[in-house]
Amino acid sequence: MFIHNAYAATEAATEMSPLGGTFIQLALILLIFYFFLIRPQQKKIKEHSLMVNALKIGDKVLLSCGIYGKIKKIKDDKLTLEIAPNVEISVDKMTVGAVVDDEIINKK
Repeated sequence: MFIHNAYAATEAATEMSPLGGTFIQLALILLIFYFFLIRPQQKKIKEHSLMVNALKIGDKVLLSCGIYGKIKKIKDDKLTLEIAPNVEISVDKMTVGAVVDDEIINKK
């Protein structure tokens, strides 16, 4: 009889705690996702946006597809790049991956 009553007491005590524990675990998982995935990605997007907005004519850039070029014209969200002598292409500003130095272009 004593064992049966003890079992009943533990069963009643654990009925409410899994729900509270589940919410705590879910909140911890969401915090981990925020600090390790979402926040760094937002920071990277902000840095890229600042870099793209600071582009000016004459900058040498590397596009995300691997093309190097020199900016000849900037119009709204488009760039005209010179990728070889007398060869120009028009690309979207957001495809710029990085601003590079002359030394890097000359090595390639």
